[in-house]
Amino acid sequence: MLAALLAAVAITPVYAQRAPSPKDAAVYIIWPYDGAVINGGFWLRMGLRNMGVVPKGGQFPHAGHHHVLIDTELPPLDQQIPSDRNHLHFGAGETEARIELPPGKHTLQLLLGDHNHVPHDPPIYSNKITVTVR
Repeated sequence: MLAALLAAVAITPVYAQRAPSPKDAAVYIIWPYDGAVINGGFWLRMGLRNMGVVPKGGQFPHAGHHHVLIDTELPPLDQQIPSDRNHLHFGAGETEARIELPPGKHTLQLLLGDHNHVPHDPPIYSNKITVTVR
């Protein structure tokens, strides 16, 4: 009986508790604006209100770091944010970044992640914007 209990505990996934966020917190894209037409690469400027920006691993109350979602939907908000060409992590605490996208229409959205790259509770994400790259 003890062996069965230990086996069940060993295979039960353990989820980290999500970091809390203030209800009035907001993340937003400062630049580019929705509908912008951009020639080539651009500097994405990211804003955050009523929370702090810290590098990954920095475990501080009401703080996190930016993730930029490009041409994709929000990931599951109770799991670690993926890291790929559509989910860019700015774990050094950056608030601006040079973005290079191929010509065409693209969507951009910010999602704040905690020290483990997991969205806060409640999650802090921006409106999605559309830009056109020439």
